[in-house]
Amino acid sequence: MTMRAAVCVRAGGPEVLEIRELPVPAVRAGWSLVQVKGAGLNRSELRTRQGHSPGVRFPRVLGIECVGTVAASTDPALPDGTTVAAVMGEMGREFDGGYAEYALLPNSLLMPVTTALPWEVLAALPETYLTAQGSLDALGVGPGDQGRLLIRGGTSSVGMAAASIASGYGVTTAATTRRPDRTGALTAAGADCVLVDDGGPLAASMHALWPQGPDYVLDLVGASTAADSLRLVRRGGTVCVAGSLSGWLIPDFQPVAMIPSGTRLTAFHSDDIKGSAGTTALQRVVRQVEAGVYRPNVDRVFGLDEIVAAHRYMEDNQATGKLVVVP
Repeated sequence: MTMRAAVCVRAGGPEVLEIRELPVPAVRAGWSLVQVKGAGLNRSELRTRQGHSPGVRFPRVLGIECVGTVAASTDPALPDGTTVAAVMGEMGREFDGGYAEYALLPNSLLMPVTTALPWEVLAALPETYLTAQGSLDALGVGPGDQGRLLIRGGTSSVGMAAASIASGYGVTTAATTRRPDRTGALTAAGADCVLVDDGGPLAASMHALWPQGPDYVLDLVGASTAADSLRLVRRGGTVCVAGSLSGWLIPDFQPVAMIPSGTRLTAFHSDDIKGSAGTTALQRVVRQVEAGVYRPNVDRVFGLDEIVAAHRYMEDNQATGKLVVVP
């Protein structure tokens, strides 16, 4: 048996992703075969494709998440036909990931899900909503919170998911975007107000809105804005860096000089919610989407044959929300 897969043949631009016929992976102990029905695209895959993920060897089938059905199980708790999702755990890095018709995945990564959502909608949820939920938990934001939350990088898929969750909590939320034409999408996602970020300090527009600053900042831009976020948040507030839209490293970071006394800086990594750690939370997210409380925020769905165009679209920052690829 063979399958179609998008293979990253070497580090480089979107054109290094090639559709190839590969053998369907053979099942082995502790691993089950999943028929992939959809995979969300993530910027970490873009950076892996560019050669910025140490230890990744090419050729490699990328994709740090996918949803589908168990095609051949080695786990009695996950019989054939079970709907599952999987995120992280070195998918698409140490072993082949979700950009394929089938993926051989460790049983420990598989999260069973009960849902009637279309595959392209379900595929938009795991990495995005679990990261958003984990980030808000790291900030200490919860139901009934009276604090004020600023989301930097609001039109990213995680930013829109976080706005949706925070709105459900009743938290007053502001979100940033670099494009004024995206403000409507953010308010629809749940943001109470939107700030246009021109790449400079946000202090003037932020303090015009909240003179004391936000109580929490969820920074999804990352390296280029983390220091500014620490200056923006109220003294004693919390900044969580959970994204890297601007890269991984903060140059010349000086913690004592850059973190105001009493202010907290934390982070969230989605590998913390892989497998059983994220199963209950993902099922709750699915129920909320089915009920219309959360929005899936799907920007565009691509076929596997369109993977080069999908990566180019992502790299050009054209998306407002989540990109999904279906085999």
